[in-house]
Amino acid sequence: MDEHCELQELHQDILKTIENPAKVLAGSKGELLAIRETEAGKWLVAVYRELGEDGFVITAFMTRRIQSLSRRRQVWP
Repeated sequence: MDEHCELQELHQDILKTIENPAKVLAGSKGELLAIRETEAGKWLVAVYRELGEDGFVITAFMTRRIQSLSRRRQVWP
């Protein structure tokens, strides 16, 4: 997250998004995208990979263009 200065203060929100997402989408290379609305019309997307019981965050970003993600396969719920 060093390269995403705007997300430095959102570290806990990123973890919260992965732990309690509104939905999880499949990425194109095995990663998962956890999505949670942070305010009306603004979504936090945390891209991560699970490795057994552990995992790691690849990147995260804010978006208002949630429709662009709707083409992906939803894996949860």
